[in-house]
Amino acid sequence: MIRRVLIANRGEIALRIVRACRAMGIGSVAVYSEADADAPFVAAADTAIPIGPPPAIDSYLSIPRILDAARRAGADAIHPGYGFLSENASFARACEAAGVTFVGPPADVIARMGSKPAARAAVSAAGVPVVPGETPATQEPRDFGDAIARVGWPALIKAAHGGGGRGMRVVRSPADLAEAIAAARREAERAFGNGELYVERVVERARHIEVQIFGDREGRVLHFFERDCSLQRRHQKVIEEAPAPTLAASVRDRLTRAAVAAARAVGYVNAGTIEFLVEGEGDAARFFFLEMNTRLQVEHPVTEAVTGVDLVQLQLQIAAGLPLTLAQDDLTIRGHAVECRVYAEDSRRLLPQAGRLVRYREPRGAGLRIDAGVREGQTVTVHYDPMIAKLIAHADTRKAAIDRASAALREYDILGVKHNIPFLLALLARPEVRRSAIDTRFIDDHLEELSARPSDRHLHAAVALAALAEVRGTAPQAADSGAAAAADPWQTLGPIAW
Repeated sequence: MIRRVLIANRGEIALRIVRACRAMGIGSVAVYSEADADAPFVAAADTAIPIGPPPAIDSYLSIPRILDAARRAGADAIHPGYGFLSENASFARACEAAGVTFVGPPADVIARMGSKPAARAAVSAAGVPVVPGETPATQEPRDFGDAIARVGWPALIKAAHGGGGRGMRVVRSPADLAEAIAAARREAERAFGNGELYVERVVERARHIEVQIFGDREGRVLHFFERDCSLQRRHQKVIEEAPAPTLAASVRDRLTRAAVAAARAVGYVNAGTIEFLVEGEGDAARFFFLEMNTRLQVEHPVTEAVTGVDLVQLQLQIAAGLPLTLAQDDLTIRGHAVECRVYAEDSRRLLPQAGRLVRYREPRGAGLRIDAGVREGQTVTVHYDPMIAKLIAHADTRKAAIDRASAALREYDILGVKHNIPFLLALLARPEVRRSAIDTRFIDDHLEELSARPSDRHLHAAVALAALAEVRGTAPQAADSGAAAAADPWQTLGPIAW
């Protein structure tokens, strides 16, 4: 069994993994950059080791520094979380060479599924329908134009390596092609260190549905049903839910079977997600393979809510060589769950924000879970993703889950940085969202209507508190749950038991 896990990540996912380790009696080791020295996940872990300056390339993306920290801490396993090195085949191989268990799939599977063209070929051979696409003969604009002529307009210029919505541009006419290629390549090189691109046909007015799968070393593969991630902005997910509200039972059966077939075809082990685009309604709906994420997903809590299974603990069990003890028939869907990503951002200008959280108070209540990576008084830095927390609401019905999420968002108290809670509330209040009449373009089509300025009352309060903090040289201390979180970072996580 695994004795000590080094967590090669930060923020809310690092805290999430610490919690799973603690529940299993496994030691936890945090690594942190200089920018995260006072972050809650550092205090929550059993051991914490500094690994360098704030830029991720010099800390969280440095394989030598991560492995050196594992050696110094005596860790026998590394959990990569998501982002950073989580889908880096070279990192998985380096862990193996160092005699450290990588909590994830084998390196060759990561490499194969990390290449979008190779992944498409693998699942297509397994009989899974794929979005029409093509890798151009060269990376020159003329060959992209020829490929799109065969695939069909409009098309998506897409990074061949990586995910998370980065390195992607929609092209609707030849006049826009050169600029789209250049922009997608720049973004892909920054995000993934690889500027290779390919093209896919845009599936208009589709839903983004993903299936959570797990495989063990004995070849067993299970699905944990699906999530609907259609509420996204510029290919970045904003609100996710489980199960998919409009998926017919017959389509769910075909979709989950296809996901399991794809995972088996590549010898998949540990947690992964097969992403699809679904077009049409009812039993006649069609689906197409989009990509595979060879890691845990940000939105995994909604699956935990409706299945009652701790996915991180299951990851650790499989990494330790234990087989899946569940059967597919053991898994059922219980109620409905919604996850809202709370970001430090200016939703009107679509810009991330940085600054001190002079006031941070989380909502509490039955059916709520808050996965946060911050505490009151902490600075949201410019160096990393500006996520503050994930708010997850679970209830017997979809309507009740949305109502619960909306009520909790209204109780969230965050001052000192701009945040997207007004945007989330406006989105959840839309009648189209309430009746699930949406697709992946819904937010982009209604962005101006959904964007809202914070109220004058909250703006004035933020200015006053910020001024007070500057005078005192510190953030005002909370008198209730915020103070508890500051004293005990473990309290920044809501209960995992619903």
